[in-house]
Amino acid sequence: MALFLLLVIVAIVLGIIGVVAKGLFYLLVIGVVVLVADFVLLGLRLGRRRRRLPR
Repeated sequence: MALFLLLVIVAIVLGIIGVVAKGLFYLLVIGVVVLVADFVLLGLRLGRRRRRLPR
């Protein structure tokens, strides 16, 4: 969970810098990619956790 929060913070910071700084639009794109990858990883972790529950 700490890794998830760290990646979200990094994505937000990169996005803000990409929007504010002139000519650094690529940082916004990198921030969005990091955020999407973070949610994919979170989904994979939650998906694995649900399958282990006994019925």
